[in-house]
Amino acid sequence: MEIEQVKKVGVLGAGSMGSGIAQLFAQCGFEVVIRDIKQEFVDRGIKIIDGTLGKLVQKGKMSEDDKAAIMGRIKGTVEMSDLKDVDFVVEAVIEDLDLKKQVFKDLDELTKDDVILATNTSSLSITEIAAATKRPDKVVGMHFFNPAPVMKLVEVIKGALTTDESAQFVRDLAEKKLGKVTVLVKKDVTGFIVNRLMIPYLMEAVKVYDEGIASIEDIDKAVKFGLNYPMGPFELMDFTGVDISYYVNEVFRKELPAELKHTTPFSLKQMVRAGRLGRKTGAGWYDYSKK
Repeated sequence: MEIEQVKKVGVLGAGSMGSGIAQLFAQCGFEVVIRDIKQEFVDRGIKIIDGTLGKLVQKGKMSEDDKAAIMGRIKGTVEMSDLKDVDFVVEAVIEDLDLKKQVFKDLDELTKDDVILATNTSSLSITEIAAATKRPDKVVGMHFFNPAPVMKLVEVIKGALTTDESAQFVRDLAEKKLGKVTVLVKKDVTGFIVNRLMIPYLMEAVKVYDEGIASIEDIDKAVKFGLNYPMGPFELMDFTGVDISYYVNEVFRKELPAELKHTTPFSLKQMVRAGRLGRKTGAGWYDYSKK
């Protein structure tokens, strides 16, 4: 299949990442089927897309007609069978390996034989996910960053059996059709490129706080004005999800060699236990309930 033949895209998962990916493809002219396990999840994802596009209209960056056209290209469903005729799939369900393997097994049995199946996982093994299918050569990591319509980078990751052709197909699709910048991760290693670099930095920031060296606010200011980063580490965790940093580091602790492991800081564990997961829950390291 050539990228010009991709007209209809399936997106698995209607959370913040899945809805963002669905919006991106719809904005770029693709027909999109977004599927989740409950209708309330689907409805919430579509509402997020509608709200995001509404803000673009308010700012004069998009017309009402363009918004209506984009929303018209998105279909929400709870039925896996509605993905049977898609030309490309991006999976964006929660970071649970067993769940992802089951999803890919189902997709393998349901979709056309030449359809490439992509996973948006940020830390799990592409090779192990692909092993649940009869087409491991056509399973590729396609790691978007949040928010997917805005962030330019897409990591394209090869599993052990992913062909060069499948990886190049995903790169071409991301670059030529979605306007993204791609990087190729040649080895299916934990964390790929970005998280391999970022997670140790985030863990060290929490440890600096736990050791009483500085406040959360001052650590964020030090990074923004000393390193010229657009966000401090705590702002970034709140933005992407405090639980994401926690779970990715837990994967690192299981998969990486001893010299590269980072213990999960106490405060990070407590934040997740308390349900303070960042902006999406109204509070994380900072309180957003009044904003």
